[in-house]
Amino acid sequence: MTAYEAVIGLEVHAQLLTRSKLFCGCATSFGAPPNTHVCPVCLGLPGALPVLNQRAVELATRAALALGLTVHETSVFARKNYLYPDLPKGYQISQYDRPLATGGSLAIELESGEVRSVQIQRIHLEEDAGKNLHGHGGDSIVDLNRAGTPLIEIVSAPDLRSGAEAALYLKALRDVLIYLGVNDGNLEEGSFRCDANVSIRPRGSTTLGTRCEIKNVNSFRFVQRAIEYEAMRQEQILASGGSVRQETRGWNEREGRTFSLRSKEEAEDYRYFPDPDLPPLRLSAEAIEAARAALPELPEAKRERYRRSLGLTPYAAGVLTAHPCVAAFFEESFALLGGDASKIANFIQAEVLAGTTLRGLDASFPVAPRQVAELLRLVDDGTISGKQAKEVYAVLVGTDASPEQVVKDKGMVVLRDEAALEALCRSILDANLKQVAAYRSGKTGLLGFFVGAVMKETKGSASPDLVNAILARLLTS
Repeated sequence: MTAYEAVIGLEVHAQLLTRSKLFCGCATSFGAPPNTHVCPVCLGLPGALPVLNQRAVELATRAALALGLTVHETSVFARKNYLYPDLPKGYQISQYDRPLATGGSLAIELESGEVRSVQIQRIHLEEDAGKNLHGHGGDSIVDLNRAGTPLIEIVSAPDLRSGAEAALYLKALRDVLIYLGVNDGNLEEGSFRCDANVSIRPRGSTTLGTRCEIKNVNSFRFVQRAIEYEAMRQEQILASGGSVRQETRGWNEREGRTFSLRSKEEAEDYRYFPDPDLPPLRLSAEAIEAARAALPELPEAKRERYRRSLGLTPYAAGVLTAHPCVAAFFEESFALLGGDASKIANFIQAEVLAGTTLRGLDASFPVAPRQVAELLRLVDDGTISGKQAKEVYAVLVGTDASPEQVVKDKGMVVLRDEAALEALCRSILDANLKQVAAYRSGKTGLLGFFVGAVMKETKGSASPDLVNAILARLLTS
């Protein structure tokens, strides 16, 4: 432990899931040829006027309410003035002193098991800038397809104390936004990225140090590493008698270090003023409450319900709520099957998720919930064994086949002939007299050894319940 502690606040930029931009009708889809999703409005041409995207406001409001912020009935758009090649108007339309929402929080669970509440200071709407591309034949070029894309900026208080905590916060925030359908969580495409404000101070002090902002990091691992490096860099400066300079820095993953971009601007440098082309955004109290009532069940509440009501382990609840599509698959399967939720949860974790592809809000499953429910029902009624279920599942993958029909086609049947199974059990015991003696002397865990031997001989077709009962009787007689 060093003499200093890190103080970290995050500014997350989350792209809203709208089909068109914040102030014009241009598409927001990713991957189009450069400068094809542009128009006079997002290019900032003279006389082109912005028109606010209602859907973006709805999504931003949903996010703010889910994170416990107060959504204000009146908020104001402002012009944030700066000159950069990817900003065609010479200013960015954002919100400043009157944002959409203020005063929320997000709980994160640390590795120690401690639950910490990270305060969220504000959420505001703003448009994205374009994208600068460097090194094209020695030139730098700009793609303005992204200019004008609707974002919410989610600003946390400086409540985080390490890169690991920052990564946990980002993961929890991303999960919430995905569950809400507000953001697709796609870090690779830049639709979820963050700026990290990092400073250090002597342990025990309440005075904030000079902060540096690390811009546009789009990986949880990179955020953690960048923060850890930056805190170490600042500590080395102070230890050598120097002072930390407030600045904006980038992150070089290949070299594992932050690097200076420019001196850090203050709010005054941006010369904020209300946008004269946009009236104040007004939301009625009724509209805000209607949005609150329509909020879906969020990840932490769903995990808690799975643990308390369905009896799942914390680990299983965490796995099954890691993505809304996985949770929906589990819930549909369970609704069809009923009974012990743990049984279907374990099967989904062990078999289904191994072949599931998750990307942003989308998921591709190898089978359908109805197939899983029907397959496990065949196990429950004794038609096939658990081992046979895995064989049937392998046949089902990528098809819409009925598990019952697969079982019939393969001629599968659970061996329930008690006389035949007893004869087989006796031969297994006779061949393992040393283990029999050990079991009878108190090493009852050896029952699994005998059961495994019988199942091996029957190629998994024997009824496990019947085998257990026969062995227990023979071993105690």
